[in-house]
Amino acid sequence: MSERTDDLERWKSVAVEAAHAAGRVLMEHFGHIARSDVGSKSAARDLVTKADVASERAVVAVLRRECPEHAIEAEEEVRDKPRAEDELRWFVDPLDGTTNFVHQLPTFSVSIGLYRGATPLVGVVHAPRLGETYAARAGGGTSVNGVPVRVSGCESLRDAILATGFPYRRETLRCDNVDNFRRFILEVRDIRRMGSAALDLAWVAAGRMDGFWELHLAPHDVAAGALLVRESGGVVSDADGGEHWLRGGHIVACVPALHAEMLGKIGH
Repeated sequence: MSERTDDLERWKSVAVEAAHAAGRVLMEHFGHIARSDVGSKSAARDLVTKADVASERAVVAVLRRECPEHAIEAEEEVRDKPRAEDELRWFVDPLDGTTNFVHQLPTFSVSIGLYRGATPLVGVVHAPRLGETYAARAGGGTSVNGVPVRVSGCESLRDAILATGFPYRRETLRCDNVDNFRRFILEVRDIRRMGSAALDLAWVAAGRMDGFWELHLAPHDVAAGALLVRESGGVVSDADGGEHWLRGGHIVACVPALHAEMLGKIGH
């Protein structure tokens, strides 16, 4: 199904509104999280706070009001059952970078992506502490705070700044990404580990990073950022070069010139 441009623009505006509402909630909690307000999920390193939940509720409230017919799949509380293969579904990470948030580091974000089936339509990543909102809609390019951006012109790994992350349960997984890191770090200009996959993707889209890869991710981690990269001229795939990056658990996003070489170095 081909979406109308005015619908895409409206949905992008809704996502920006929802992300900003969540960002205001996060900033109300930033620097005021008590130890008793911090818990963990499946792994001890996988933190969750009352700010995560409050932020998600702020996003969901806007999406339910403005797009009541759409499904929502969020990280903490809301996961609507699938109704059709080609349904419109929002993927929401209300606080990507919870560990950074708890430690009062500024690299955390709200990530909101709209899909029809497996097709990305809208992506918004909002970093409230940094004062930056990255937004894209299918066919409309990517912007940060309303200014269009493009991926970098990097053409070789030796000149590249890459980003990655590591799974919370890394001590129990067969592929913990450490070997991948070792292979890349010997060849590239440098690697950054920022702690928010959504922001890593946004920064690839903005040309600040030249490429990003990570394993063991969830749809809400990558749904918005992947569209940002594609709409700014980048390439997005799974670690095998295919299209199973939304629910496949691993993703590679980079400038086109680096894609084949990055795929050749990533084990999963």
